[in-house]
Amino acid sequence: MALGWYELKLAKDGQFFFNLKAANSQVILTSELYKTRQAAENGIASVQKNGVDEKNFEFRNNKNGEPYFILKARNHQEIGRSEYYSSRAAAENGVQSVIKNSASPTIKDKTQG
Repeated sequence: MALGWYELKLAKDGQFFFNLKAANSQVILTSELYKTRQAAENGIASVQKNGVDEKNFEFRNNKNGEPYFILKARNHQEIGRSEYYSSRAAAENGVQSVIKNSASPTIKDKTQG
């Protein structure tokens, strides 16, 4: 079974962030912004560690009522969040995809050009 991967990227303001992508190339989790590459790489390691446990996910709704989820570390700090979904069931499927793909060791560096 193919696993997804992490893409390490640069934001317009020069900060680093990453996306966890499923095997079908769909973004399933986006990190916060980090000031350094090392901090972003530590964030990926935290997702690899914490993303396999369903207890670390929290479901929320945006102001339009669309469900999404947040992945939290054991210290309750947010590591990443999902896109907005059309239903709670779709968001729950997204969590299962993160659980399945978060252990991926593959990091694709997209910070150069």
